[in-house]
Amino acid sequence: MAQPSSTTPATSAFLTIDGVTKRFGDVVAVDTIELEIAQGEIFALLGSSGCGKSTLLRMLAGFETPSGGRVRLAGEDITDLPPYLRPINMMFQSYALFPHLTVYDNIAFGLRRDGMAKDAIAQRVTEMLALVQLTPYAKRKPHQLSGGQQQRVALARSLAKRPKLLLLDEPLAALDKKLRERTQLELVSILRQVGVTCVMVTHDQEEAMTMADRIAVMRDGRFLQLGAPGEIYEHPQTRFVADFIGNVNLFDGRLVTDEADHCEIRCDETLFRVGHGISGTLGSEFSVALRPEKIAIELGAREAAPNQLTGTVAGRSYMGSYTAYEVEAVGKRRVRVTVSNADRHADPFELGAEVTLSWPDTAPVVIAE
Repeated sequence: MAQPSSTTPATSAFLTIDGVTKRFGDVVAVDTIELEIAQGEIFALLGSSGCGKSTLLRMLAGFETPSGGRVRLAGEDITDLPPYLRPINMMFQSYALFPHLTVYDNIAFGLRRDGMAKDAIAQRVTEMLALVQLTPYAKRKPHQLSGGQQQRVALARSLAKRPKLLLLDEPLAALDKKLRERTQLELVSILRQVGVTCVMVTHDQEEAMTMADRIAVMRDGRFLQLGAPGEIYEHPQTRFVADFIGNVNLFDGRLVTDEADHCEIRCDETLFRVGHGISGTLGSEFSVALRPEKIAIELGAREAAPNQLTGTVAGRSYMGSYTAYEVEAVGKRRVRVTVSNADRHADPFELGAEVTLSWPDTAPVVIAE
């Protein structure tokens, strides 16, 4: 099994998760997680439902007790601290705003419970309203706000107590796609401005790629891969990660050449030539991951050669900024190709057209499992 990336935060660890495990009876929901997060970092736990990401987040918040391992924040062991004593705030998917309170009072609620002086509360709430650009809406109730505005109120309330760590549980899931994309950038800008350390949970890979400094892809309670968004996208270490992050074509084959400067994987569809060696055993089985945007498409058929294949256009989807093609190759295999719509010229690749696909030797990624 491939090991998670060794990528670590640029500065010393602010949050340390040391061998944390969580069992529910015979089920291991989180399995011996090791992680260090730097101060001010935005970190995303990414995975499908049931992978353990929300359970890990709840252990950081203190809502679940680890079955094993320790959690340290800013040098303090907080593993056994109850939630109300942790310098941590959590923003839930539902926002959990009080419907009978104004925006101002929602943000002030936690400060009042902590016994902060009235003048200090007013100053802090005013700062938070300005931060999330909701000053004109201070007297409104939550139902008088849009979904994006409610999300910003919940964020302001979470930041008002100046937590050392902010936890976000699917923070933008309730928003529609266009608003979610815009809010992602707004949220990151606010978090950067405040400088708070943040751990977020999401099943949306685009959200994680847009917002996070680093991502951990989780499955069955473990990290499959840990690294910067570009690292995980361009260099997936497992088939699951390659398939989970973005669109990908996955091919199965055997290693037939392995030199210091290149290797070759023989698949049913074609011979993949990769621009580096992999120190593998000839004849061993490997997978090859090839992203659709890294494939060139042209009309007509060429003679067989490495890093290309011929086929016919079997499907086409116009997506605005790009067009996605499904090309039927050898053995009825469908290969997905995306082409940027950089101009308004007519689409030359009609359904049924014979085409050749090709790619550079830097495009394929060899995966051992």
